[in-house]
Amino acid sequence: MRLTSFTDYGLRMLMRMASAPDRAFSTAELAEEFGLSRNHLTKIMQRLAQGGIVATRRGGGGGATLARPPQVVSLGAVVRLLEEGQALVECFGADGGDCTITGCCRLKARLRSAEAAFLASLDRATLADIALPQLEGSPA
Repeated sequence: MRLTSFTDYGLRMLMRMASAPDRAFSTAELAEEFGLSRNHLTKIMQRLAQGGIVATRRGGGGGATLARPPQVVSLGAVVRLLEEGQALVECFGADGGDCTITGCCRLKARLRSAEAAFLASLDRATLADIALPQLEGSPA
């Protein structure tokens, strides 16, 4: 299974946020820590907010916080949210793709099963399980 960079970066942000769940993080701070584009992280943060994973607040003292305790946010739910609309293979897409063997393909069912097993495994883990260690000198 391969995740998009959108999901990879989203998971990294959430790993940091889970290390200090009561603290607000700015996208600028997270972008600097991970050496990533602030604009890209802003889009990811918006998706996480729309999905109820984070809560955002603008202005001074603003930033993003986890909307729920990290112990109750499953990794499977995060991956499903961030990978929404990203089919594992072309034929899983909404339009079915251009596959010429759809009617006789025996691979599709196995790939669906593998994808379900992958997500089920992630459903058994939470953000608390993958929280990054607190950085020395960082505010709690």
